Amino acid sequence: MTERPTLDRSDTRVTHAEGIGGQVSAFIDRVKAGDLGSLPVIVGLVIIWTIFTLINPIFLSSNNLVNMLFDCSTTGVIALGIVCVLMLGEIDLSVGSMSGVASALIGVLWVNGAFPLPAAVITTIVLGGAIGTIYALLRTHLGMPSFVSTLAGLLALLGFQLWLLGNTGSINLPYGSWIVNFGQLMVMPDWLSHALALVPAVVMLWAGMRTMERRRAANLHAGSVGGLIVKVAALVVGLQVVVWYLNLGRGVPWMFGVFVALVVIMNYAFTRTKWGRSMMAVGGNAEAARRAGINVRRIYLSAFALCSMFAAFGGVLSAARLATASQQAGTGDVNLNAIAAAVIGGTSLFGGRGSAWSALLGIIVIQSIANGLTLLNLSSSLRYMITGGVLAIAVIVDSLARQSRVSHGRA
Repeated sequence: MTERPTLDRSDTRVTHAEGIGGQVSAFIDRVKAGDLGSLPVIVGLVIIWTIFTLINPIFLSSNNLVNMLFDCSTTGVIALGIVCVLMLGEIDLSVGSMSGVASALIGVLWVNGAFPLPAAVITTIVLGGAIGTIYALLRTHLGMPSFVSTLAGLLALLGFQLWLLGNTGSINLPYGSWIVNFGQLMVMPDWLSHALALVPAVVMLWAGMRTMERRRAANLHAGSVGGLIVKVAALVVGLQVVVWYLNLGRGVPWMFGVFVALVVIMNYAFTRTKWGRSMMAVGGNAEAARRAGINVRRIYLSAFALCSMFAAFGGVLSAARLATASQQAGTGDVNLNAIAAAVIGGTSLFGGRGSAWSALLGIIVIQSIANGLTLLNLSSSLRYMITGGVLAIAVIVDSLARQSRVSHGRA
């Protein structure tokens, strides 16, 4: 007597995903199962842009969007590091202070100490890695909650920043220097920005074809080539239109290009490497991951070290953007915006789920709110309230989606 083949729910969804109609049906099934992906943040972004554009058409002008991309890059890099620790269900409250210390070090080492700029930048990033390593050791060896250790680190780093800057309180970076031009003026040539905009589509096509070949080799349903081509074509058209519109103004900032490149690298690390899969496993259940043979301590060490290193690099970019290292660098709403960007973009506060793209999407949402309210000449108090409301909605959506996934798994 032969056994009847079984087909789980995921295989059923894939089997029905033929053509555009099937793709839409599969997408609806994923949403019903609580797998919302980037849908909430994209819908929110469309609503925010629509409202601000109706009130002030300058909001979506090409030059204003270029300025917004410059501003997104500094805090966005810090948010990318926050994604690493949130995926483990942890937190780092000191990223703002770490970025402020990095900014101060650039001024002290490069401007006052005559260090070569590359050496100063590397020193700040290495210091960030060392600080993150201390947090990880406190968490894994002493069991200290990351909330407590990073809060202590916030205060210590803030004091270190004030000590570095001394009585002057600020150090101006030389105008006309490469780093200041990079943070304020440098944009890509039109042809290069259009060429780089083709890269994601080429990667999607290559990865999709490889996945199809592997599934066919394993006698599994491989999906539709036509569906893949439709996705690739839509991506090409969308990115080329965006780049064309930005080039009507100043162009695509090199600083934003560096940020996107880091997002792409981290996305590959999260989704295509053993380390990334281990991150997801530890965030989902650290004890189960340990029993499965994953070195949990090493995962914590890498996550906290990366978080602080990204915070330090974000501080370097911030100094370049403002052309100064001051006592105010890294203070104010930097912590709020970095953490909120990761959560609003789709990274779960409960651990085990996140994406590098969430840092990119989340910071665009936050900077859109800040930029739109600035154009309307409204107070920063309203910006804080709106950002807090958006953050609360994002956490509620994440919690409801998590409950939906749990109930769907039991069904």
